[in-house]
Amino acid sequence: VRTDFTRPTSEFSGGWRMRIELAKILLQKPDLILLDEPTANLDPVGVGEVRQAVEHVANETNATVIVVEHRVELWWDFATRVIVLGADGILFDGSPHGIPAEVSRTLSAAGVWLPSDARVRMVSSSAFGAQHLLSARELVSGYSSKSPVSVPVTLPVEAGRVVALTGPNGIGKTATALTLAGLLPPRSGTIEASKSLLSGISGAPVKWRSRDLLTRLGMVFQSPEHQFVTSTVRHELSVGMHALGKSHREINAQVDELLVRLGLAEFADAHPFTLSGGQKRRLSVGTALATRPKVLVLDEPTFGQDARTWESMVELLAEVRSEEHAIVAVTHDELFVRMMTDIEYAMVRP
Repeated sequence: VRTDFTRPTSEFSGGWRMRIELAKILLQKPDLILLDEPTANLDPVGVGEVRQAVEHVANETNATVIVVEHRVELWWDFATRVIVLGADGILFDGSPHGIPAEVSRTLSAAGVWLPSDARVRMVSSSAFGAQHLLSARELVSGYSSKSPVSVPVTLPVEAGRVVALTGPNGIGKTATALTLAGLLPPRSGTIEASKSLLSGISGAPVKWRSRDLLTRLGMVFQSPEHQFVTSTVRHELSVGMHALGKSHREINAQVDELLVRLGLAEFADAHPFTLSGGQKRRLSVGTALATRPKVLVLDEPTFGQDARTWESMVELLAEVRSEEHAIVAVTHDELFVRMMTDIEYAMVRP
């Protein structure tokens, strides 16, 4: 990890904190290294550095490495054994090289990402002439006057369009997303909401009440746990709709639909904190979708997903876009950028 070692770890981005934790483990040179999606939320450079560091330590110490991963391409030529777990047991256990065609088909049908998986289709873009909902001009974001800040961002957020915020870890993508969503005040620059988004209120998004945000600006945090407030998945999905005063019939119908679309129906009565990482991510997206905000801001919306749940998530977001909602997604998922986004805004230091 190449960075400023004098800074408190609380000031680092999520991606950098993950790299620091991994470095702490590798420095101990253990005999067994267990990694659970170690490259989630990392930029492409960071992903390569993590793979290189793990391989270097493994070769130097002869350690055994076990990696739990959905996106297997990074580790495929490093692995000597692949074990694929299914709902009813082990689907495959063997060498990653020369998997029989029938086994590949079985794994693909089960939602397993395989190297060079090309099953995902392009999601068509919306029509031209999109309406502006938010405009950011020379927007600089940060958590406090002492914290690192983002690079200036000038960006239109338009109805029916998906914008991907990309760039290296620590560039300020999450801070920018939180500022666009009205949860952080701008450090400098401006955010202007259109008349159609204001619709009965006034001022900058950061000054809006939480009730005003519900149908205008929705935010999905990088860490799903940070936004859960109830004790069951079903209740979590209904919180925003209750706040809007919807009827029980409307709420139940919409929650039931979301549970099915998000693959969470069997966990409706489970506590959100007992879900897997990927399930928590889908639930967090669902809680934002429930109130159908005109602008949906997502921080790493696709992490922790297998191929099937990834496709379901993209299809659901495509429907939201087709209804003339805007989506801003902070992401390192290159496939999501390629298949889903209309505009990629790469944040880089000058």
